Amino acid sequence: MKTEIHDLESKGDSSMFFAPIKRAMDILGSVVFMILFSPFYIVFGILIWLQDFHSPIYVQKRVGQFNKIFTIHKFRSMVINADQVMMQDAKIYNQLRSDNNKIQNDPRITKLGKFIRKYSIDEFPQMFDVLVGSMSLVGPRPLRPDEAQLYRDQSEEHSRQLDKVFEMKPGITGLWQVSGRSNISFKDRMILEEKYSRARSIMLDLTILIKTPLAAIQGEGAY
Repeated sequence: MKTEIHDLESKGDSSMFFAPIKRAMDILGSVVFMILFSPFYIVFGILIWLQDFHSPIYVQKRVGQFNKIFTIHKFRSMVINADQVMMQDAKIYNQLRSDNNKIQNDPRITKLGKFIRKYSIDEFPQMFDVLVGSMSLVGPRPLRPDEAQLYRDQSEEHSRQLDKVFEMKPGITGLWQVSGRSNISFKDRMILEEKYSRARSIMLDLTILIKTPLAAIQGEGAY
């Protein structure tokens, strides 16, 4: 596990200015991003639709801040019935439940889907989630309700860990994304997410945001 920005103080920024500054950064950052990358939204939206003439946007329920369920939006990188395939195929489901909850050669991912996942283009629609306030630019990656419950049920320590993680809004990027993503085990990922929640600060967010473009271009651990 990389350590450049992981040796963090456990006590985060509790000042009254942290939340409003972070929210202002989210609003400004999401609006600027969507304007600058508007051609990408149009081009990839059309390309994904042309694959099978179904919606290019994938929606799924995730666990947000304070354990509230919200709807996340992504460019669709899988076949249209990917969730049904996962639930009906025991091999796929068991692989997704193990370690980092990813399959390196997931048969449900389309050819275009592999490309947009590698460079995190599938995450672009989440800027709308940031704008409306259900997500933040930086934070723990949102978990599905089933994987959160599975992790919570493993031990009281895991349950306490999730409680701390869920104090923060989920983010488009975070410590996990700039540390190798799926090359990191799920357990280590959750350690990073908890560490971010405890060490939260505007400076930490800015550091992660600066590191994110390079991590996205390199595509390390993205599958």
